[in-house]
Amino acid sequence: MSVVMSPEMTSSPSSVVPARKPSGLSWQRVLLLLVLVAFAAFFLTPLYVMVSTSLKSMDEVRNGTLLSIPMSPTFEAWAKAWSSACTGTDCGGLKPFFMNSVFMVVPAVLISTALGALNGYVLTKWRFRGSEVMFAFLLFGVFMPMQVVLLPMSQVLGTLGIASSVWGLILVHVLAGMPSTTLFFRNYYAGLPDELIKAATLDGASFWQIFWRIVVPLSTPILVVTLIWQFTSIWNDFLYGVVFSGADSKPITVGLNNLANTTSTVKEYNVDMAAALIAALPTLVVYVVAGKYFVRGLTAGAVKG
Repeated sequence: MSVVMSPEMTSSPSSVVPARKPSGLSWQRVLLLLVLVAFAAFFLTPLYVMVSTSLKSMDEVRNGTLLSIPMSPTFEAWAKAWSSACTGTDCGGLKPFFMNSVFMVVPAVLISTALGALNGYVLTKWRFRGSEVMFAFLLFGVFMPMQVVLLPMSQVLGTLGIASSVWGLILVHVLAGMPSTTLFFRNYYAGLPDELIKAATLDGASFWQIFWRIVVPLSTPILVVTLIWQFTSIWNDFLYGVVFSGADSKPITVGLNNLANTTSTVKEYNVDMAAALIAALPTLVVYVVAGKYFVRGLTAGAVKG
């Protein structure tokens, strides 16, 4: 029996004409691009004003406009903001405040992240009676206003003898950040297969061996998210810094506030702008360097959680 092939069936793949893509930009796409450009300009204009003003001399600031380009760029305002600007009665610049923030932020971020990872590991892979209740209490700390804990926390710091010190600020930020870090890691570890932990247990691995050799190496995305989140939150904090710090332990946010509110015969806007950029520089660097990893980690945590 013969089979008759239709012309459509016998035509070669090369004879199929692909659908023609529309050429040029549609008006919807043009409108979308214009809206995006407008939003970008709206958010970038203040940053441009800050950078350009910080690179101008005071004569150029007074004689020019906010949007004018610096004709003779100079870093004198940056140098003064760093080392000799007045922050109240002291005129030592932002350097001591910046270093206080570094000494406070680094250990606070590392400790709160480590505790959050350990808590998330226990609450998901080593459940015990009452673990869900404990997690609910920890989760309650995420939604608690910071102002609520000011008085009891100050009493705790006074009892421990670390009030008005960098160590006191470290403890405050570790305790304040632990609910959020626990939530991040708990949701992420919920997506790890329990069989992986059971197999390691059957092979004789201990609690800490499983944590360090199996769980932590699989936690890179959420580790990056938590480190960036905690670093940004602690570095930008003002309330805890102004309440719990002493004269020699004030962070960069308090120093910036003191500098901006220090009155003199002439208001040096270029120095204020340079000081604001110095205070924001670490978080900007973190987001520029690790921003894409932050987005990937958030996506991974959302899928796994």
